[in-house]
Amino acid sequence: MKVTLPLGRIAGIKVGINWSVMVIFLLITVGLAAGRFPILQPDLSPATYLTAGLAAGVVFFLSLLAHELSHAIVARRNGVEVEGITLWLFGGVALLRDEAPDPGAELRISGVGPLVSLVLAVGFGVIAVALDAAGVTAIAVEVFAWLALINAVLAIFNLVPAAPLDGGRILRSILWRRRGDRYGAAITAARAGRSFGWILVFLGLLNFVAGAGLAGLWLVMIGWFLTMAAGAEEQHAMNRRALGGLRARDIMTPRPASAPPGITVERFLDDYVFRNRHSTFPLVIDGGVVGLVTLSRVKEVPRDLRATTTIDAVACPFDDVPVVGPDQPLEELLGQMSSGADGRVLVVDHGELVGIISPADVMRQIELGPLRDPADLARS
Repeated sequence: MKVTLPLGRIAGIKVGINWSVMVIFLLITVGLAAGRFPILQPDLSPATYLTAGLAAGVVFFLSLLAHELSHAIVARRNGVEVEGITLWLFGGVALLRDEAPDPGAELRISGVGPLVSLVLAVGFGVIAVALDAAGVTAIAVEVFAWLALINAVLAIFNLVPAAPLDGGRILRSILWRRRGDRYGAAITAARAGRSFGWILVFLGLLNFVAGAGLAGLWLVMIGWFLTMAAGAEEQHAMNRRALGGLRARDIMTPRPASAPPGITVERFLDDYVFRNRHSTFPLVIDGGVVGLVTLSRVKEVPRDLRATTTIDAVACPFDDVPVVGPDQPLEELLGQMSSGADGRVLVVDHGELVGIISPADVMRQIELGPLRDPADLARS
C-alpha cells in the first residue's frame, strides 16, 4: 500500500496515509453528523453535528494508528524489522520486512493490536460514563460512546481466526507451535481467511438485496479484500515452503560477468551486453563492487544519449543493493529482493563477489518445489 502523505515518525517508525483514507473519513464523518448523532441527540445545530463527526473521525484514526503502532513496536522488540505504518481505506497496516522468529513472537506481535483496541474501547467507555455523570453536553457523551463501540468492534473483528486478520495470525502461531511447520500453519490460516472473506461477500450481497444499500456493499468490499489478501498470503507461504532448505549458494549464478564503472552506455552494450547472456552486471573496480546495472535501467537511456551517458548514471548504488552470504536461507531473501535493485541480490563471501541471484532464479526454485520430497519442505 503506497503512502500518499508521510506523517513523520513515531517511536522511530515511519507513519503515512494513503489517499483512500479520505474516503472512509468522509463516510464516517457524514454518517455520524447526518445519521447517528441527529437521531440520538435531536434539535442540535448542523455545525454541532459536523464538529462532533469530525472529532470522532479524527480520534478513530488515531485509534487505528495506536493499534498498528502496537504491532510495529512489539515486532521491533522481537527482532522483526519494521518498514513503516500506512493508514488506508480498510484501516491500517504495519509493514514488517521479516517474519516472526518463533511462534511466541508471532503470538505477541499479533495479539497486541486487538488488546490495544480493547483497552481503548474500555477507556472511551469510562470517559463516556464519567461525562454523562458529570452532566456534560450529551453530544460529547455520544462521541465517546461511539468511539468505545467502534474500537470494541475493531478488536472483536480482528480476533476472527482468519488471515490476514490478527486472529488469523494468532491461529497461525498456535498451529505453528503444535505442528512445528511455520508455512503449513500459515497456509491453513490463509485458507480460513479466504473462507471468511467469501462469507462476508455472501452476507453483504444478501443485505444489499434486502435493502441495506451502502452497508451491504461495504461488507462485500471488506469480504473481497480479505479474500484477495488471504489468497496472496497463502501463495506467499507456499512460495516460502517451496524454498525451504535451500540457501543462496544453491541457486545463485556463480562468478557473474561484471563491468567497470565509467564506461559509456554505448560501450557497455557493445562490449558486455551483446557478448553475454546476462541481463545484470555488477560494476567492479579493484575487486570491489560499487554498483549494479540492469537492462531495464539501460533501456531508459535514449539512443542518442548512449554515447555520452556513463553507466554510473543509471546504475543502482551499491548501498541500495541487498548483499547476503552464500549460506543465507533462501526463504529469507524474498523480503530483501523486493526492496533491491530490480529484485537482484549479490552474494558475497569474505568480501569477494561470488554470485548473483535474480527473480528468475527464485521463481524456478518455486516451480521445482512441488517436485521435491515434502519432508524436506517443512520448516520449523
